[in-house]
Amino acid sequence: MAPGRPTTSSFPTLAQLRSLIAVADAGGFSEAAAELGVSQSSLSEAVAKLEDVVGRPLLRRSPAGTVVTPAGARVLAHARTAVQAAGDVLLAAQDDRELAGVLRVASFRSTATHLLPPVLAAFRRDHPAVTVRLLDGEADGGGEAQVRDGQADIALVVGEAMPGLRLTPLLDDEYLFVAPESRGPQPVTFEELTASALLLPPGLNSCHVRVQSYLRPLGISPAAVTEIDQDSVILGMVRHGLGVTVMPRLALLPLPEGLVALPLPQSLTRPLAVAALPHRAHLPVIRTFTAALLDSLKRADTRPGDGWRPGQALLH
Repeated sequence: MAPGRPTTSSFPTLAQLRSLIAVADAGGFSEAAAELGVSQSSLSEAVAKLEDVVGRPLLRRSPAGTVVTPAGARVLAHARTAVQAAGDVLLAAQDDRELAGVLRVASFRSTATHLLPPVLAAFRRDHPAVTVRLLDGEADGGGEAQVRDGQADIALVVGEAMPGLRLTPLLDDEYLFVAPESRGPQPVTFEELTASALLLPPGLNSCHVRVQSYLRPLGISPAAVTEIDQDSVILGMVRHGLGVTVMPRLALLPLPEGLVALPLPQSLTRPLAVAALPHRAHLPVIRTFTAALLDSLKRADTRPGDGWRPGQALLH
């Protein structure tokens, strides 16, 4: 048989494709075998048979572990799609009232902390046969990339349009000006922003990019911008008078003592949404979880005493 030209009787099996995905994601055969609960020899055999079918190596060992070859990277993308499609056959057949399986949800820290817990609790109560796994929505290229490559079923993202993905809007999370409490509650001015030493996350962070994009068209160049990795460190420095910051409301809850958070002189928000592949968005488990998230937000917005309302400043 010529390399790369499999016959109709030698197509890859789902087990072989799952083995390739597991090794590629884990970075090694022993790690993947432990994760799947199988022997390393059976995993190696499955990958070897897949390589025989396609007629070329798909994995190679390196100082950093086992990595995919260029051919393996091309195969891996289709392997994820094939394995996902096979699982979706079962998911599509489920009744909305009898859901089962695993739902992988990618989320960044603030949404995982403040939006998801009540949804997860209600969803577990209503659908105990579904296991929801939370993924770090800031790893592996972010939640958008995780949905595209099949690592996540849905992701909480910031955006209004993402080509190839279906977005369900959740809410507009308002950015607030944060300063020491001694500053007082008086309105923030553009002049104050211009004169302030600004503390922000690193430049590639979406918050940093959005804040700088907000300031630039207004002709505002902060006196200084210091980049700091951790939100908690930024807020600690602000509390001690070392600068000010601009953060989304959800990232500030609960606001630490000694700080005041106020609306910007011109509104800035980040649109939060649920992202899913269009052909998967209507799967019962994905549709039901998304609806539960929307329902939770609707109820929270009408419930008194929440401590978080659109357009409301946070004060201590």
